[in-house]
Amino acid sequence: WLPMELKQNLDLIYDVDAVLRGQGADASVLRARRPGLVKVAEEALQESFSLLHPKVVYEEFTVDGVRHEQLLLQGGQKIAGKLITQQLAAASQVIVILATIGDELEEQVSKIWDSDMVYALALDGAGSASVEALANAACLYFEQQAASEGLQASIPFSPGMVDWPVSEGQPQIFTLLGESGSIVQLTTSFVII
Repeated sequence: WLPMELKQNLDLIYDVDAVLRGQGADASVLRARRPGLVKVAEEALQESFSLLHPKVVYEEFTVDGVRHEQLLLQGGQKIAGKLITQQLAAASQVIVILATIGDELEEQVSKIWDSDMVYALALDGAGSASVEALANAACLYFEQQAASEGLQASIPFSPGMVDWPVSEGQPQIFTLLGESGSIVQLTTSFVII
């Protein structure tokens, strides 16, 4: 089977502070000590909008039960992990999503890396911020859908959260979404490309 593609136009809301956080920086510290880097991040933010090709794929699963720190899903599928089973044990349904902004921004970062590393890092930070904004927008969409059906959505969960390590969660998501590899790939070191 193929996961479904979310065809809604989602508003990607992110700002310069999100770009700085995407670089692993504390925005308030950089604003106070390195205003030049904030200006570079502002330029990267503006360029990033033209480099995005957002896409969200998802699959909805009925929850059949919980057993041994595994959330049992329809069709014999499962999501394992202490965090997931503790927080989603009472769920009737789970929606698994994968969000990407495409590869044009990453290609631009690679292209300019040697000639302008500072700007390349800022542009990469904009990419991280935009992917987070896309995932947040998709989660908000599904939360609103649930509310319209009289249901309540949990907080979003993603690999890398406490008690759901990337090495455990990333492969599970790719297994659940099956053919999602057609838009992204998971490396052996659990990096999504």
